[in-house]
Amino acid sequence: MTTGVVGATCLYGVYDPVSRRCTLARAGHPPPVVVGPDGTAALLDLPAGPPLGLGGLPFESLDTELPEGSLLALYTDGLLGSRDADGEGSRTDIDDGITRLCQALDTPTADSLDALCDRVLGSVLPERPTDDVALLLVRPRALDPGRIATWDVAADPSAVAEARKNALGRLDAWGLNDAAFVTELVVSELVTNAIRHAEPPVRLRLIHDESLICEVSDGSSTAPHMRRARSFDEGGRGLLLVAQLTQRWGTRPTPTGKTIWTEQALG
Repeated sequence: MTTGVVGATCLYGVYDPVSRRCTLARAGHPPPVVVGPDGTAALLDLPAGPPLGLGGLPFESLDTELPEGSLLALYTDGLLGSRDADGEGSRTDIDDGITRLCQALDTPTADSLDALCDRVLGSVLPERPTDDVALLLVRPRALDPGRIATWDVAADPSAVAEARKNALGRLDAWGLNDAAFVTELVVSELVTNAIRHAEPPVRLRLIHDESLICEVSDGSSTAPHMRRARSFDEGGRGLLLVAQLTQRWGTRPTPTGKTIWTEQALG
């Protein structure tokens, strides 16, 4: 019995509404289209990678800024043209499909993204598509700077009290005093861990969006691991408490170290 090779394409993107930067990577997937504020559509020069399940090459990512008023179009290759017997579209069909897609997205004047999707599909979609088709249009929005607070934290244990004070003062200005108790605990734990176990620079950031996000960044790439402290341990319970008192938490790498974040529901 012979089994065929199985793989899947993927396009993955993470958008930061604070910096307006979007990081993307693709695995055998067509690159996204960005429509600038002036209405000009163009393909992102996103490095290609093999489809998932086909080879172990590392994937390259692209970090780009999306200006306010831009539009991001994500789509499957079924939108671009028909497939042949091997399941692959010809290079000419794909190029023609991308050209039609960019032309349909140029100067988007539709009242809504739904209406724009309908217009693009009507202009680009083959009469008899032989593959599944998906089109996702996104308008990235930047967060109001007044909802962001950032502090540099000295690499000294005495700086933890100042970090707590700054965080509580900002919560009071935002009218989020109900979140003060949990936030104070989160700031104390994450800032203390960064000073004791990581490397400078240490930075604290609060983001007031639909939820309250607390981030602590440092210069170490080592991620923390939550563990259950034994009854006679003097420490090791802080991260467990953070996980139990917040809606979710996690860690992500940065070019200079890592960021640990927590999210609290509001209201």
